[in-house]
Formats: sequence, structure tokens, C-alpha cells
Amino acid sequence: MTVAELLTTEWLVPKKQRHFLRTKQHILINGDIAKFSDLVSGGDQITVIFDVADFPDKKLILGDRQLGKSLILYEDDHLVIVNKPENMKTHGNDTSEIALQNHIAAACGQIVYVVHRLDFETSGAILFAKNPFVLPILDQMLHDRQIHRTYQALCAGRFTQNKLTINQAIGTDRHDKKRRMVVSRGGQRAVTHLHVLKRFAADTLLQCQLETGRTHQIRVHLSSLGHAILGDTVYRGHKAPRLMLHAKHLELSQPFTKEKIRVTAVSESFERVMRKIVTD
Repeated sequence: MTVAELLTTEWLVPKKQRHFLRTKQHILINGDIAKFSDLVSGGDQITVIFDVADFPDKKLILGDRQLGKSLILYEDDHLVIVNKPENMKTHGNDTSEIALQNHIAAACGQIVYVVHRLDFETSGAILFAKNPFVLPILDQMLHDRQIHRTYQALCAGRFTQNKLTINQAIGTDRHDKKRRMVVSRGGQRAVTHLHVLKRFAADTLLQCQLETGRTHQIRVHLSSLGHAILGDTVYRGHKAPRLMLHAKHLELSQPFTKEKIRVTAVSESFERVMRKIVTD
């Protein structure tokens, strides 16, 4: 393929960054300046050069390095996947607020960039970019459903079906802007695939796979069926010590090497609370 095809089709490099690479002659093949029409072959070494001015400046206060290190599940030169604890924000609302992003930046020794978010109450696997070049590439992969996220949810009631797909648009609750709701008109397309993992006397443990990634998507969809997640105070779930929603698996191909990456996040609090709830 050509250099242009490599950057566009394989690496999903955004148009703006491709423009910089071409005009500044900042892409090399085996050490020689390359044109976008040049062919690349297996075994070629591709060098991409960036100027600080190519990317907007970003400031971030570093958090707790040891905490951040303890949460990392996978890391390479371009991305890091971590196990977010429940009751922690993915990122702060302003530059002075310390959140998960700050702790991971401290652990990596550099700024990290949010690719997707988990709700404050939700635990589990979450992905950060380690440089601003790869961030829009991961964003595009997320949009194209090339990043797969699998959750576990303990919800009220027993499901009669083993598998179920919920395809219901989600919009803002006009009575409460913090809540979302299933809407018949307008709203954002939202699709959740459910699979029963285990049935208990009064509750069901589900595996949930997102086809779309809307705010509170799993919580809203399950609540709309009358099976609100336990511990979900926003959507009137039965009382529990924590929200019983956990991002168990995250899977993607490394954008440049195409290595298959699959991580499993374990939450001791989720497992402990589940055992207590189903045995009481």
C-alpha cells in the first residue's frame, strides 16, 4: 500500500495530522523522507515525527502514583487500560480536581487522555490514550465499534430469556437533567445486548455488551424493563452498598501493531457485595 493508505486506512490518522506530516516531510521510510505516493512493504521501518506545536497544550495535575500503578491492567507506548474503582470520577470537572485520569498520569509519568468514560459509581476497565496523536485514532475505533466493552450487572428480578437485545433510543429526562430515559421520538440510538450469566432467587446476573455508548445506557435500558441495577439510586434500583455494574472486559486491536488486546478487570467489592446479596 502507499504511505497515504497506511496513514488513512490502517492507522486512521486524522486529516489534520496527515496534512502536517506531508507538508513538513515528517514521515520517513527506512530513514528517507517519504512521499504519500510511495509504497510501503513488510519489514519497512516507518518513522513519524511530531512538533510540539502540532498539538494543543494541555495541563494536568498529577495524582497518586502508587494508586495509579496498582490500577494499570495493560500499557504500551500509546495506550493504557486501567481498572477504575467505584465511586471515582474518570476525570475532573476542572484542572484542580483530582480524579482517575490524574492518578494514571502520575503512574505513566505523562499526561493521559480520556477515550471513554465510566460513571462515577461504575467500576472496571477503562481506556486512556498516552499521546494526542493516538487519541483521535482510538476515538474513531470506538465510533466504528472496534473497541468492545463487556459489563456485568446484577439487576432486580429474574429474566425468562437467556439472551435479549434492547434497541431503544435514549434522551434526557425533561424533569431531571441528571437522568436519562428511553424515548419514542428523538434521542440517541442506543443498543445493548444482554446475556444471562446466572439466576438467583430474586435477582439476575447479566453480561451486557454495548453496541453504542450513551450516558447511563445500561442503567436506563435495564430500568426501562423493570429490572433496575441494584444500588442504582438514580434509577430507583433496590438498595445495595454500591452500584452493581462493573466493566469486566475490554478488547481491541492495537492501532499500529494490530496486536489483539483483551483485558479482564476484577472488582473485589462487586464480588463481595454480590455474594452477600444473593445469600441473604
